[in-house]
Amino acid sequence: MFLPAGDAALSRRARKHSVLSAVVVRFSRTRKRYERQGLLVSVEGLAQAEAECRGDAAERAAARERAAVQRAAEDREFVEALTQAILAQYPGCPPEEARRVARHTGQRPSGRVGRSAAGRSLEPRAVELAVLAHLRHEHTHYDELLMQGVDRLDARRLVREKIEQVRRRWLGGSKSD
Repeated sequence: MFLPAGDAALSRRARKHSVLSAVVVRFSRTRKRYERQGLLVSVEGLAQAEAECRGDAAERAAARERAAVQRAAEDREFVEALTQAILAQYPGCPPEEARRVARHTGQRPSGRVGRSAAGRSLEPRAVELAVLAHLRHEHTHYDELLMQGVDRLDARRLVREKIEQVRRRWLGGSKSD
């Protein structure tokens, strides 16, 4: 029987209780990789796994809730630390704008530089990349250029000077912007 991907506990248990199981994958042309679709498991194994999942659903829900609270606290601490790192590296950056950069950069699961290992360890280059991305989107007409059909690299070239002006001001410590 086919079990679609999405419920890790059910998949793990169904695989454990099935004599035979197989991973079902499909090639994604857009992402140029194989992506997991689900599992083929025995009917009996799936039934036993579903029964186990029903038995401890409340316990797993409570654990998920505790983990969510923990992640929220970690995110608040990370945003505060990233804000301080931005202000240390760019003393002229307005504090509220540094907080906006940190909140946006640190969103889960955004894939932004703040969620990378370098970003979480507050490496200066990661902080710089986060600030440059913010400047590109908030202080230039970059997004408008993209919407007009300008190539991404050309649009970046067109806004580079404006980004550098604001960046130099923030590096110098002047709070005007």
